[in-house]
Amino acid sequence: MKILLLGCGKMGGALLTQWVKAVEAEFTIVDPFLDQQPEGARLLKKVEDIGDEQFDLLIVAIKPQMIDEILPAYKNVLASDGAIASIAAGCSVQRLKKALPGFPVVRIMPNLPSAIGAGVAGLYASEDAGDAHKSAVQELMEAAGTAVWVGEEDMLDRVTAVAGSGPGYVFEIARAYIEAAQELGFSAEQARDLVMGTLNGSIQMVLETGDDPENLRNSVTSKNGTTEAGLKALNGDGSLTKLLKATTEAAYKRAVELR
Repeated sequence: MKILLLGCGKMGGALLTQWVKAVEAEFTIVDPFLDQQPEGARLLKKVEDIGDEQFDLLIVAIKPQMIDEILPAYKNVLASDGAIASIAAGCSVQRLKKALPGFPVVRIMPNLPSAIGAGVAGLYASEDAGDAHKSAVQELMEAAGTAVWVGEEDMLDRVTAVAGSGPGYVFEIARAYIEAAQELGFSAEQARDLVMGTLNGSIQMVLETGDDPENLRNSVTSKNGTTEAGLKALNGDGSLTKLLKATTEAAYKRAVELR
């Protein structure tokens, strides 16, 4: 499989790092701003450098506001049975097809942990995408973590609100948790070790046991104990639940605005 990566910024570069290790394909990048050729890929500076070469998959990894201007120049780079895959957040199938007509489209919503092979990606395919197109994109995203298909394009914006933006929420929670630990008298290093170790162990316990987080929460909460006291302060009035609902709703609303 011959894959052309249009743009290789932070997310495109993170995904490429995983792809070249796990996927048997020839990777070519077009990026005028990239100074060093990534390992396992060929770097070109402009579309004219492609010549008459054609590819099986064009992965769009440029900013959404650049799509309409840049993508039409790539009308001859795809094979007749090729497809477009896009990680451009908020850029709809309709908009991609308008910029580069005649090809199936698979939209991808990855998240930052893809950089270490622990990502979660939402996938949505246009109706004209075949099994081979979807299988190729799924293989790529499973090389970087977990792939979840959705049946409606709107659901991809909801994936954005939950998983795409989600690492930002988790990092902010961790930051506040570490700050709270420091307020109890721990050094910055101690607070980080205590908090990150607790978060990591708790998440691993959910994943490895397959148990429901609510059941695990109850198992560690003794009546009138320290955990119960902490949980009452954290979410006794449901404020944390309401805050997280408002957080994901705000992110979803913004994703819709960016379509």
